[in-house]
Amino acid sequence: MSARPVAVLLGALVTVLTVAELRAQDRARPRIGTTTIAEGLSVLTGAGANIGVSVGADGVLLVDDGVVPATGSVRAAIAALDPRPPRIVLNTNWHYDHADGNEAFAALGATVIAHPRSRPHMLAGQRITELEPALVVAPYRRGALPVVTVDEPATIHFNGDEISVLHVPAAHSDGDLAFVFRGANVIFTGDLFFPAGDLFIHFTGGGTTAGMIRAADRILAVADDQTRIVPGHGPVCRRTDVMAARTFLVAIRDRILALMDSGRTVEQVVAADPLQDLFTGTPSVSPARWARLVYEDLARARAQ
Repeated sequence: MSARPVAVLLGALVTVLTVAELRAQDRARPRIGTTTIAEGLSVLTGAGANIGVSVGADGVLLVDDGVVPATGSVRAAIAALDPRPPRIVLNTNWHYDHADGNEAFAALGATVIAHPRSRPHMLAGQRITELEPALVVAPYRRGALPVVTVDEPATIHFNGDEISVLHVPAAHSDGDLAFVFRGANVIFTGDLFFPAGDLFIHFTGGGTTAGMIRAADRILAVADDQTRIVPGHGPVCRRTDVMAARTFLVAIRDRILALMDSGRTVEQVVAADPLQDLFTGTPSVSPARWARLVYEDLARARAQ
């Protein structure tokens, strides 16, 4: 779940939303951009989360599939690369902006693969109380659910590449996967990585600040200076961008910890707004709100 794409949705929304209302809001974003980043490997943008497309001798494989209103445009963009319907959909996480198109592609014959924790979340629906107003999305229909669940270590062999599965527990949520295309030297991180200045941690979905820092470390450990790194939202990045994002996360953690150690209450920390200068653009969750959420997260970790 990205902070900035969600901001587009929230302007006229009430506190509790149905998935139909969310999809109606997303109808303003059907135009799909296509960027080829390696032989047979492209990124589609404009459908919610970034979508990876692998085409080759084995067929078509997707990494995420975006929101339902964009499905027709996504299918057209895929057909421009390869006319065959996708055989596999890999979900980086279970949030609607990444997995809402599962049902449509499963109906075309695709096998949906996700982390084992994704399926229970998808059955229960999505409650993203970190946002103001809170975002509530109804459970997925049966056809959208993953039929195969995988955890690390696992490898998918497709189109001549080895796709390694990377799982970081309790990071953006408790059920995120990254997919490392070893031959192409490309990593699709989903929401385990946001470029510096942007952030979203689904604390109520099992995410933690410490886990996001660990995710950056895991990505850095498998990337080199030539690796193309595709976040869930935003432009294709390099290893230096992940390093900057890690620095950003550590700065957030350390500022809040310092205030906690000085005896400040959560309300005093929120009033001080200590993260204001770290964020860029206009995130849908304010820096003051992040200060509260991170404080509460770190306090929970200390109490364990």
